[in-house]
Amino acid sequence: MKRRRVLFIQLSQIRQLVKKFALVILFLLAFVMMMVNKTDTVLIDKTSSVATSVVGPVIDVLIIPARLAADVYDYFKGMSLAYEENKQLKRENRRLRLISEHARALEIENALLSRILNFSKPPAEKMTTARIVAEEGDAFSHSLIAYVGKNSQVEKGQVVLNEKGVVGRIDKVAGAYAKILLLTDINSRIPVIVERSRIRGMAAGDNTRKPKLVFLPLTAELAIGDRIVTSGVAGVFPPGLPVGEVCKIDKRDVRIRPYAELDSLEYVKIVSFEREEEASEDASGSEILRETADE
Repeated sequence: MKRRRVLFIQLSQIRQLVKKFALVILFLLAFVMMMVNKTDTVLIDKTSSVATSVVGPVIDVLIIPARLAADVYDYFKGMSLAYEENKQLKRENRRLRLISEHARALEIENALLSRILNFSKPPAEKMTTARIVAEEGDAFSHSLIAYVGKNSQVEKGQVVLNEKGVVGRIDKVAGAYAKILLLTDINSRIPVIVERSRIRGMAAGDNTRKPKLVFLPLTAELAIGDRIVTSGVAGVFPPGLPVGEVCKIDKRDVRIRPYAELDSLEYVKIVSFEREEEASEDASGSEILRETADE
């Protein structure tokens, strides 16, 4: 019992001492931990710097073979790609040679056939570019006004085109301005032909966006999407100019969708095609001039 009391007294004394000096002990522990942490950081920094200085050159030496291997791989890969590209270019060159030889043969054949058939070249053309400045549209007409300049050679009846196809023809010329009768105008009539079946007809405007295809044979075979081009009949429009495509087929109502966007025209080409009679007159006149000069 005495021993237990003595032990209890000693423990109680130790507890009292710890309570008295607990704050001081905590400060000492915190200081020691700070010092240890600072010492470890400095040690780690020194260790890492030493490792970097020692290991860095070793890594650089070890990287050299890897770099050489990568360069060699890239070189041979480039050589392989160049070889394949060279083979492809050779094949393309052979194909282009065959096409060139075929084109040359067709050119010679065309020249021979032209001589045999007494083929005459298409009429020469003179082109004037004009800007659209006004639009006229009512129940009786559908036309545009274009500025052609004061010294232009634009005349009534000349063909008006854009980059897609036929727009119409020149109806009147007054000073520097020209009136264009659109192919959708109620007064417009253009001889045309169906490109696929070679059936002739007439593109007749009715002041709507899609002119009619009239004067067709009863047995005419048409399909949606058939291309319509000028036939050259009557001599106003030369043959082969694109007009539009068939967009509607009814018993008595066949419609054409024009290739030219007539609602958004800004510039047009006014083309004067030389007729065969004029060309022959020019040729005979030049022959007379030559004979006169020889005499």
